Amino acid sequence: MKDLALILANLGRKKIRTALTIGSFAAALFLFGLLIAFRGSINQGVEVAGADRLIVINRVSLTQPLPISYRDQIEQVQGVEAVTYATWFGGVYQDERNFFPQIAIDPPTWRPMYPEFLVSDEEWAAFLKDRQACIAGQATAQRFGWKIGDRIPIRGTYIPGVWEFNLVGIYRGARPDDDTTQFWFRRDYLEENGPDYWKGLVGWYIVKVSDPDRAPAVVAAIDERFSNSPWETKTETEKAFAASFVKQIGNIEFLILSIGAVVFVTLLLVTGNTMAIAVRERTGELAVLKTVGFGDGRVLRLVLGEALFLALFGGALGILGAAAAAPQMSRFMYGANIRVPASQMLVGIALALFAGALAGALPALSAMRLRVVDALRRV
Repeated sequence: MKDLALILANLGRKKIRTALTIGSFAAALFLFGLLIAFRGSINQGVEVAGADRLIVINRVSLTQPLPISYRDQIEQVQGVEAVTYATWFGGVYQDERNFFPQIAIDPPTWRPMYPEFLVSDEEWAAFLKDRQACIAGQATAQRFGWKIGDRIPIRGTYIPGVWEFNLVGIYRGARPDDDTTQFWFRRDYLEENGPDYWKGLVGWYIVKVSDPDRAPAVVAAIDERFSNSPWETKTETEKAFAASFVKQIGNIEFLILSIGAVVFVTLLLVTGNTMAIAVRERTGELAVLKTVGFGDGRVLRLVLGEALFLALFGGALGILGAAAAAPQMSRFMYGANIRVPASQMLVGIALALFAGALAGALPALSAMRLRVVDALRRV
């Protein structure tokens, strides 16, 4: 407790310098927290992807369809437990800027494939009864103020016409990072009312495997089954499929590491300079402390304690500020769950303490090795 009182007293002498150093840590950790939150929002689809699900698309591109007849053949592959399919609709609601994923699904097989998407039995029963029924994710419903019973018109883009849907349900995610932006409607409604060239086709297949460890073998078996056909397939795990979209954005990991390295080095320079100046200014006082019985180890602890206190206080302010600000960023990134996980907050504090310890190590060692005679000679 006596050492803590001395540390606080020393930091209180140069209040502006102390405040600026704390502010440097706070700004650095605030930036770190926002980068981590942004990284998490970009990768949330990858992190929640099902380990037992595969995605089968046209080998040419996701924009190219596959025959509906492939479903029966995929079900025959050893290791396949269940199969469903979906088709991207790509319509417009009111304005082109109102983007959200609209997907035509196969109701009997869709719900068992995605148990993390929670919808009540009553709402699902209503979805099965009404050919024009739709179910919207919680995020999309909140965005547009939809409620059950609303009539929702969506204008098709590459599938022409204005399509009317009855909102019979709103689903939510079982986990915080689950995607609740989707809009589901029945594929048989699309099949009956869509253009002739789209009949008998689907966008992609979702395959559930009985054993995730055998997924590579199932992937190979599916693609081999349709090799050299007019509709060759490309199969990959759901995690790999989601990661491919993240890669289109760029190397987020490299960006975060680069910025983090610059911030870390800056902290070292700022804090190291602050502590070096503080030790040089108090050379005489340190000599007096040693004269009255303060050992080298205690002097080391006092100087290093100042650096660690600056790091801890500033780092805590910054990371807590980032945790408070991150959810507000979700307003500008529709459907993203932007937050700073508690584990990453602890990592940020640990990095700040590590930077403080490194920056304070040399000044603290200099103070510990200070000889009383040499110090008093400088005074």
